[in-house]
Amino acid sequence: MYSRRVSVLSVVTAAGLAVSACTSLPETSPPVSASYACGQLDIAVSGHEDSDLISVDYLDRQVLLRPEVSASGALYVAPGDDQTRFWIKGEKATLTLQGQNYPECLQPGDPGMPFEAQGNEPFWHATVEGDELLLTRLFEAERTRRVPVELATANGNGREFMATLDDQPMTLTVTHELCEDSMSGVQYPAQARLVVGNDEFTGCGGDRQRLLRGAEWVVEDVADKGIIDSSRITIEFLEGNRIAGRATCNRYSGTYKLGGEGIDIGPLATTRMACAPALMHQEERFLALLDEVTSARIGQQGQLLLSTPDGSRMRAFQSDHDSP
Repeated sequence: MYSRRVSVLSVVTAAGLAVSACTSLPETSPPVSASYACGQLDIAVSGHEDSDLISVDYLDRQVLLRPEVSASGALYVAPGDDQTRFWIKGEKATLTLQGQNYPECLQPGDPGMPFEAQGNEPFWHATVEGDELLLTRLFEAERTRRVPVELATANGNGREFMATLDDQPMTLTVTHELCEDSMSGVQYPAQARLVVGNDEFTGCGGDRQRLLRGAEWVVEDVADKGIIDSSRITIEFLEGNRIAGRATCNRYSGTYKLGGEGIDIGPLATTRMACAPALMHQEERFLALLDEVTSARIGQQGQLLLSTPDGSRMRAFQSDHDSP
């Protein structure tokens, strides 16, 4: 797997939280099991037989939420903190913790919709959206074909979609496994296999943001010099292409953009606290390197590897507890 995952606790499925089409409170249901991945954050939601409260477990924390009136879906909000909420709509959900919005929360194997995949040699591109599949292939002069599609298989590992193209059976199989584009080296959260008649094509797909967002990354090494004992450097990729964290002494914030072959970070801004000279020097090294990063990759142990064009690199792992 490409990321460390916390153990899944008992949770409440979306099916048990159905609501009427009009504005209403979520219906009470007995606790059953389900789980969600909100980008790199795994959460578990538990119902209670003697209460309408649900609990959301993530990392080393648990929050209790109560049902609130909503126009659609099932909305749960933390008492006294309306910036912490969990909103279930069908099989998907959204999570906000203290005002921070996480990537769409998906059940195991769900690649997210619309789903896009592509491959090389020869080039192909497929998009599944609703009940349609759009297919573009280079040897068809990049003509886009649009055909009806059905979900044939759904499990914790992925999804299989079936369609017919020019009287030939077509399947698109999506597996939740880290995938690297064969030409650009860019990573994606899912592997894809397209079969049209007797022809088979492989490629990658999914939202690349989900590889980075939803985690607090704790830096353990900057340019092969480690970091000072008891100091802390963190990186968080947030909604709206924002990046933020602790640079050692100061907090920093800025923007990032995922491009066709890498990542662009900056400009960055920091607070203005002073620390011991050694800590300030470490902060300067980190910020200077972060500003030059052009590559972001997930390593075999789930680590985040950020690199610059000259080969300088920093390494970070996901924090195993909630940041203060």
